[in-house]
Amino acid sequence: MSTVSTRAPAHAHRTTEPRPPAKRRRGRREQQWPAYVFLTPWMLGAAVLTLVPMAVSLYLSFTDYNLFDPPHWVGLRNYTEMLTEDPRFWRSVGTTLLYVVVAVPLKLILALGAAMLLKNLGRGRAFYRSAFYAPSLLGASMSIALVWRALFNDGGSVPSVLGSLGIDLGGWVGNPDLAVYVIVLLTVWQFGAPMVIFLAGLQQISPELYEAAALDGAGRWRQFVSVTVPMLSPVVFFNLVLEMIQSFQVFTPAFAVSGGEGGPADSTMFYTLYLYERGFTASHMGYAAAMAWLLLIAIGVITLILFRTSRSWVFYADEEGR
Repeated sequence: MSTVSTRAPAHAHRTTEPRPPAKRRRGRREQQWPAYVFLTPWMLGAAVLTLVPMAVSLYLSFTDYNLFDPPHWVGLRNYTEMLTEDPRFWRSVGTTLLYVVVAVPLKLILALGAAMLLKNLGRGRAFYRSAFYAPSLLGASMSIALVWRALFNDGGSVPSVLGSLGIDLGGWVGNPDLAVYVIVLLTVWQFGAPMVIFLAGLQQISPELYEAAALDGAGRWRQFVSVTVPMLSPVVFFNLVLEMIQSFQVFTPAFAVSGGEGGPADSTMFYTLYLYERGFTASHMGYAAAMAWLLLIAIGVITLILFRTSRSWVFYADEEGR
């Protein structure tokens, strides 16, 4: 006895979406053109104010240009001179790296500590949050940097207070071993912006995780290491990248504290300050453009390394199935 198969052929289940008719495609284009109209000012601004200057800067980095005469093509001479014949360039690199390595971790640690205190604070939270954030609103202004210079200079408040405590260091600004730390402390003092970001991240951590850890016998330190740090790692990564990029570009505090000369003994000759000196004081704009592009490449490489290594220590909620 033969049976008739009721199974439909395999190709019967394959459905293909018909291409939208020409009228529908034309309607979509008509809906999109207002977006391009509104984006036009931004695209023109990006081209005129960003892309074109970058292209000109890249061209000037291969020239000898003194701001007064037409640029003269010299190829890679600016880069070879920078890397092999200029000891002040390498001193500026070392000073900048020292500043980044010291200032960025201290700023993030202080910001995280303040955020954890504010998270558990009851009364007065809004006041203290505003007070801690206020220095960040001032930014890296010249006036604040000059006040900071006066505080740490000879006869300033900080050397006087330390001297009364038996710590006679003299003026920090004139000491080659301490001058860079004046700028470090100024940067660390303005920890308000990363603090607010840390506070927002801490408030997103579920209290149930801390309750479960406490039931397992975990103390405060173990809860911080096993719950807070992993759950907050994306925020830590964001603040780390942002602060690192900003620290490599520090200029105004170094200019104000050193008087624009990078002293004493080039101890505050940051990379951007030396770039400014070569470009606008010595009128070697081609050399300064080469320095700017090398800084861009260095920041890009370090940022790429941070993104690649973040896979081993940054944990996202969806990766844990939450």
